[in-house]
Amino acid sequence: MTTLDEYRLYVGAYYGVQAMDSYDLKVYILKEIDDYIKNFLKSNKIDNYEEEALYVKDNVSLKVKLQDSLILLNRLDAPMELILLIKNRIKEIDISNN
Repeated sequence: MTTLDEYRLYVGAYYGVQAMDSYDLKVYILKEIDDYIKNFLKSNKIDNYEEEALYVKDNVSLKVKLQDSLILLNRLDAPMELILLIKNRIKEIDISNN
């Protein structure tokens, strides 16, 4: 995985969690993810990182963003409640696409 791919995964995770309206404490997790992204950018040079974030926001499917969030939330030791909500949301997307 390239540095750019890793950055896109983190940004996708941010937007995936942001889409979880049913989770009341998402603002705290979003802050953790934001800090994680900022630390990543401090140690890795990403040209046009703002444009890359907009690309992810506008062009990556919600399902992929939610999958990205599961990867990052595992690293952040996030609450199991949120992880289960995200997994259910992914299942709902799969069911509605069939």
